[in-house]
Amino acid sequence: MEKFAFIVHPITARDFCRKFPFARNWSDGFIESITRFIPPFKVSHITGINSPVNQAEGWFVGCPLTSNQMVSMPEEVVLKKIIKAGKVAEKLGAKIVGLGAFTSVVGDAGVTIAKNLNIAVTTGNSYTVATAIEGTAEAAKIMGLDMSKANVLVLGATGSIGAACAQILSRKVRYLTLAARNEAKLEKLASQIFKTTGLAVKVTANTKAALKAADIVIAVTSAVDSIIEPEDLKPGAIVCDVARPRNVSKRVAEMRNDVLVIEGGVVEVPGDVNFGLNFGFPQRTAYACMAETMILALEQRYENFTLGRELTIKQVETISQLARKHGFKLAGFRSFERAVAPEEILRIKNNAVARSSQLALGIH
Repeated sequence: MEKFAFIVHPITARDFCRKFPFARNWSDGFIESITRFIPPFKVSHITGINSPVNQAEGWFVGCPLTSNQMVSMPEEVVLKKIIKAGKVAEKLGAKIVGLGAFTSVVGDAGVTIAKNLNIAVTTGNSYTVATAIEGTAEAAKIMGLDMSKANVLVLGATGSIGAACAQILSRKVRYLTLAARNEAKLEKLASQIFKTTGLAVKVTANTKAALKAADIVIAVTSAVDSIIEPEDLKPGAIVCDVARPRNVSKRVAEMRNDVLVIEGGVVEVPGDVNFGLNFGFPQRTAYACMAETMILALEQRYENFTLGRELTIKQVETISQLARKHGFKLAGFRSFERAVAPEEILRIKNNAVARSSQLALGIH
């Protein structure tokens, strides 16, 4: 039986109440004032993972800091706490540990954490990229969009996930725009893409203008607050939101029935899986970053797989092949914590056509 662990943390103070319902009436500030002093702990035992060739069990280990705390507290304090969570994973018997949400972003994206642990570490970003692009292509097909001719935007293109998405998409699309705050880094990535694929990509720091022109958006910024609002998107736009916390505001779901927002990287796990924790997903489904850790354990590749800010296309291809071998696959579409059926996507498509016609006639 292969053994792994995955470090989770509350995205917001409200998420703390999923595990501890008695805290439901506490204020966010009060919850955060307490969590900073709680040591990492075992959250649940994960059982029932059965691939065609192997079996695995694992543990969720809680690192009780919110996203806000991870970006606002001193880096060395946060890293120390994540390393302590990794030590809990070691004691449980895990041979590899995955870094969830902001634990994979802090500092040097897992490199320091790996140096301080006696087990392998991965951020799960390779499989996150693979599933985000696969899911986006599938959604575009249903929406009747030819991805190769669409205006595609990568938001947060200078991060490790964004840069890898950009490099892979540059082989599949003709019109690609990269957006991020650091224009020097964007220019460097653009010239790298031009050298390897011959595609001249646009770069911009003007996120709002880029969003308004995009048919397809892959959002992967590490912003703590949402940055995509209802007025930013054109009718029929597809947004694959890979970021945690989300880059897309909930107002988009409430106000725009003519755009499709999907969560990137949601995967069906093989076997009769029991996670022992409700993280808002249907049974047997998990984030791709969690799945990457499971796949590496099943393959007995107890090695540091996806670490640091550089992510290669080779890593993405390798983990995709291993995922297929072990029976992991894309788990349909989800949007804002709920499943999206193909019929709903067709409704969005029809609404987009109607809205585009209204705009063409000058009806707002």
